[in-house]
Amino acid sequence: MPAKSAAQQKAAGAALSAKRGETDKNDLKGASRSMEKSMTEKELEELAATSRKGKPEHVRKD
Repeated sequence: MPAKSAAQQKAAGAALSAKRGETDKNDLKGASRSMEKSMTEKELEELAATSRKGKPEHVRKD
């Protein structure tokens, strides 16, 4: 599942880094914190690997 926005891709990258132990989980905030807890490493890899080119910074929830 590709990321829908650049912000989602960045949050997934931060969560993935924490899940792998490369960064401290206590440094995570907001979406990246909940992503780290609720998603598998494979799911996070798929989101984080999405290219940001052509993606909006944020996508509005309706």
